[in-house]
Amino acid sequence: MNKKLVTLVSSAMVLLPVIALADINPGPAPVGNPSINVVNVVNAILNFIWPLFIGFAVIMLLVAGFMFLTARGEAEQVATARNAVIWGMVGIVVGILAFSIPFIIRNTLGF
Repeated sequence: MNKKLVTLVSSAMVLLPVIALADINPGPAPVGNPSINVVNVVNAILNFIWPLFIGFAVIMLLVAGFMFLTARGEAEQVATARNAVIWGMVGIVVGILAFSIPFIIRNTLGF
């Protein structure tokens, strides 16, 4: 009998807060920030990445120029420097195209 009473009291103590707080009205759901949308997030990401891209492109072209200066006319090193310049320019063109895609989409959809 004592074991049943302890079990009943323990169950009541565990369930009492749940039963007492079951009818609480938490209020309206929180409203998100209306200024946050996909367009603003994409703009924020692009505004962060664009200066990094420009800095990286400038550094890579400076390295390629330094490779030309240190080649001293050796054909293999000049070819390596030329390839570095070519791939640097290709990277710049691809980067500009990649950064222009969101603007093209935005203008096409009318945002």
